[in-house]
Amino acid sequence: MPERQTAIILSVNASNRRGHFVTIEGLDGCGKSTQLGRLAAELCRHGLNVVITREPGGTASGERIRELLLDPATSGLSPWAELALMFAARAQHLQEVIIPAVEAGRFVLCDRFTDSSEAYQGGGRQLGSEPIGELHRILCGGLQPDLTILMDADLSASLERAWRRHRERIRPKPGETGPQFNETRFEQESHDFFQRVAEKYLEIARREPQRVAVVDARPPQDEVFPVILAEVRQRLNLKW
Repeated sequence: MPERQTAIILSVNASNRRGHFVTIEGLDGCGKSTQLGRLAAELCRHGLNVVITREPGGTASGERIRELLLDPATSGLSPWAELALMFAARAQHLQEVIIPAVEAGRFVLCDRFTDSSEAYQGGGRQLGSEPIGELHRILCGGLQPDLTILMDADLSASLERAWRRHRERIRPKPGETGPQFNETRFEQESHDFFQRVAEKYLEIARREPQRVAVVDARPPQDEVFPVILAEVRQRLNLKW
């Protein structure tokens, strides 16, 4: 399973700046994790307190839920149970990591948040947007990111990249005869499933253009990053 990971604080210098909560979204394999890391490094370079975290996960209990959600052995998990587990991890993540960090003036960068639930469970699993919105209101207090970067990528290319990365991750160690585990539950899904996910993401962006910045993730990474950085600086009014 993916190695255990909780939130990482990259800088702990005192700051009087108001904290920010920024999320990055998109299909697996779209390059979001790479761009999030580059953004964190740039923000730190300018003296900001940065916390990198992810969903599902970000806390000890959240990472255990992540393992369960990604385990192919749980392929029979009900879509509603899947959604409930996502929000259980998220509620703890908010309470333990995100809210305290923002209140302390830190810049929180989160790999996925509630938009992922709306895209994957609401769109991919066809549960609809309404239950996700209601759970977000009840369990998360309706808290929204200050900014969401949506990486809009080519579907087939993203899926191939995600699967290629997965094969590298499960390559047998010396003396082993096969991979340690199979693809995750989500990597087992059909092309139609991911098409619904991608369409739901774009629906969210059209509904909330003031929060969601759509970035074309198809060009090379070195061309995509300046676009992301410009969106962050402009939308959050960063003066540097």
